[in-house]
Amino acid sequence: MRSIVAAAIGLVLLLVTPHGANALPPETNVIASNASGNHGAVAAGNAESVAAGLEILRNGGNAADAAVATILALTVTDSTNFCFGGEVAILYYDASRKVVESVCGLGVAPQLATRDYFVAQAAGQLTAESRQVQKPGGIPPQGILSAAPPAVLDACVTLLGRYGTRKFEDVVAPTLRILDQHKVDWHPRLARTLRRLVDAERSDTKDRIRGLRLVADYFYRGPIAREITAWSIANNGLIRYSDLATHVTRIEEPASVDYRGYTVFKCGPWTQGPYLLQTLRLLEHFDLKQMGHNRPQTIHTTIEAMKLAFADRDVYYGDPLFVDVPLTELLSTNYAKVRFPLIDPDTTSLTQRPGDPRNERPLLSDPESRRGLGGTSRDTTTCVVADQWGNVIATTPSGWNGVEAGETGVWLGTRLQSFNLWEGHPNCIEPGKRPRITLTPTLVLKDHKPTLAVSVAGGDAQDQASIQLVINHIDFAMNPSTSMDSFRFGTDHFIGSFRQTPPELGSLLLSPDTDASVAADLSRRGHLVQETGHIGSSVVIAIDPTSGKIEGAGERQSDKRVGAY
Repeated sequence: MRSIVAAAIGLVLLLVTPHGANALPPETNVIASNASGNHGAVAAGNAESVAAGLEILRNGGNAADAAVATILALTVTDSTNFCFGGEVAILYYDASRKVVESVCGLGVAPQLATRDYFVAQAAGQLTAESRQVQKPGGIPPQGILSAAPPAVLDACVTLLGRYGTRKFEDVVAPTLRILDQHKVDWHPRLARTLRRLVDAERSDTKDRIRGLRLVADYFYRGPIAREITAWSIANNGLIRYSDLATHVTRIEEPASVDYRGYTVFKCGPWTQGPYLLQTLRLLEHFDLKQMGHNRPQTIHTTIEAMKLAFADRDVYYGDPLFVDVPLTELLSTNYAKVRFPLIDPDTTSLTQRPGDPRNERPLLSDPESRRGLGGTSRDTTTCVVADQWGNVIATTPSGWNGVEAGETGVWLGTRLQSFNLWEGHPNCIEPGKRPRITLTPTLVLKDHKPTLAVSVAGGDAQDQASIQLVINHIDFAMNPSTSMDSFRFGTDHFIGSFRQTPPELGSLLLSPDTDASVAADLSRRGHLVQETGHIGSSVVIAIDPTSGKIEGAGERQSDKRVGAY
């Protein structure tokens, strides 16, 4: 049996009075699992972090400002799922420009992190000193060798500079108050590092943008970069000063498809996100509403569509700055037309079936067959924010505490394990390359206005949950709380994103509250049914584009609920 543990989720909706951004009602929390309002919202993986973002909104900050405050706080409150030295995938809807942009807060492979290096490690050809760091066996699942340069801080500074209105000092203040409680031994060390960054910003009090650059420079090209480099060298790590100094947060065009009159946005193929869009392309050929919500035929059809999209993900996705990812072809209506007939209406597929998008053929003649050593699917956390001006941001922050970088208090993640060592594969590790990650926020627009924002924790299960939340919203017109309370389904019919875990072909995962008759029907179709924990741990915000009413919900399975004003 597989169990996915729901992350703690808190949601707060902010109701701003007509008198302006700072004229707010009394701070009286109402604790629940869902709430509604008319002006703004913060949803995240922990109540303290939600409060951090809410504080910024209450003081007149916008969605970018509040999201940064929330993300920084999450590095402390959710530190077992997301660390300061980790990464964050971001989608931002800019209401003034009416555009969605993807912000890539992801570190690349260090210059020393070559395929040859890790192949040699696997073969036991490194020095005895290096072998002591990690047992041979490919890219390690933990420890110093699997760390990429920290990306979260630069992503936050980029958000503030491009979309925000506040200084770093303003948005980091709630995090410093949490750290000053000294609940864990590294908290004072991270607090000291953050205060050094604040001091760097204060060296120019007149120009906000220059102050933000000074923060980034101090961390990535100044004293902290030198300290992280010295620690890495002393401990046989791969990160060097040049890796930090050349780090950049990329602003990119998101991937998108139109689905039944809505436009769904995901980050690019450096994430798994486009496979959700491929799944929607396939599902357009079926009348899900007529089939019925969470009925056996709907579940069967959706799972079979996901399997086809997963197969393409595992063959084609990688950093498009390094490899030719045929994303336009993968998301085309013509490719979906040749692929959807592979979905048998009554029988499940027990094989992986990648297609040939470049030639618009339903099946690839020589599909990828390599498998990895396998690794634990680790969780992430969540963050979604909407403000009174119509800006909306969906983010998925992640990074698990691999190792603390000396006395900085900065824990580094283990993201290099998302690469493989398969020569010729789009996701094979190369210096300067982004690993193909699972982090995958979702924004949905109707008539060029945001109508749904989704963030899910849960590794490869993230978009399995997101797909269901999206079709619940579009095909079944569900409100967030009803959608969130519905039972979920999923599969392990893919190559896992953590050290390339072999697929469990034909698997169908059902949450415990699934009706027995539904499970029996799906078993009859050949699905290998397993009961699992609740699939994915989510927050959603739905926005009525006409009235502006906001409804939000978090998982009831988590310990946190909803606070509303």
